[in-house]
Amino acid sequence: MQEPRARGPLVDVSLVAEVFISQITAAEPWPENATLYQQLKGEDILLSDNAASLAVQTFLQMCDLPIKVVCRANPEYMSPSGKVPFIHVGNQVVSELGPIVQFVRAKGHSPSDGLDEVQKAEMKACMELVRNMLLAAELYLQWCDEATVGKITHARYGSPYPWPLDHILAYQKQSEVKQKMKAIGWGNKTLDQVLEDVDQCCQALSQRPGTQLYFFNKQPSKLDALVLGHLYTILTTQLTNGELSEKGKNYSNLLAFCRIIEQHYSEDHDKGNSPIGLS
Repeated sequence: MQEPRARGPLVDVSLVAEVFISQITAAEPWPENATLYQQLKGEDILLSDNAASLAVQTFLQMCDLPIKVVCRANPEYMSPSGKVPFIHVGNQVVSELGPIVQFVRAKGHSPSDGLDEVQKAEMKACMELVRNMLLAAELYLQWCDEATVGKITHARYGSPYPWPLDHILAYQKQSEVKQKMKAIGWGNKTLDQVLEDVDQCCQALSQRPGTQLYFFNKQPSKLDALVLGHLYTILTTQLTNGELSEKGKNYSNLLAFCRIIEQHYSEDHDKGNSPIGLS
């Protein structure tokens, strides 16, 4: 199968209205060759990208939809929106969790359909909290914390490219992210302030599930997938120090949540040995 290109005949459904998506996709079955594209794994993937990819993979597994994960050196340049991960399903290309959830729902798979309106509003608020706090903290650490930038980020981001392109692209990306951090009011934050924001986010999230397996009812939702993606990545990614992961480890029910979701939905997981260190 030919891989999708950044510009071509494939449709970028992240820019298409939900009604149109439903009309063109609902009748089509989920193909066996559906593919998810992400960066190279291991030490070449950045914190925020790993979290996003894990969230999408977990959501698709919750919907019992098979997906083949393909790692590429330049997936953000392959993606029509410039965002990763993205999925290639039939003749459709869809990037990021929100549009992918919408796309999957059009095909009749929506774990959140059993929620009432109050629960849906609460779920939306929790998802915004994760994006505004955890994702922002990941981007800050990757591109604004000089120790992490110098020892980890530039090397990882530039690893697929030859010199001097590796340096040029890394500095361009850093400048882009710093502008976004300024736009959301994070431009002048200190590392301690960012870590405090992460702690407050984890504290708020820990109050939601209590002793339940999932955040809402007895069924998983897109919120569970999103939280798992970011928390699990924060807990298991090696950075210049362990301060970020320690924030998440302070909340026992969030640790238990990550371990259980991982055991249920991670294809690569050995159920007897959790890399989060909870066994």
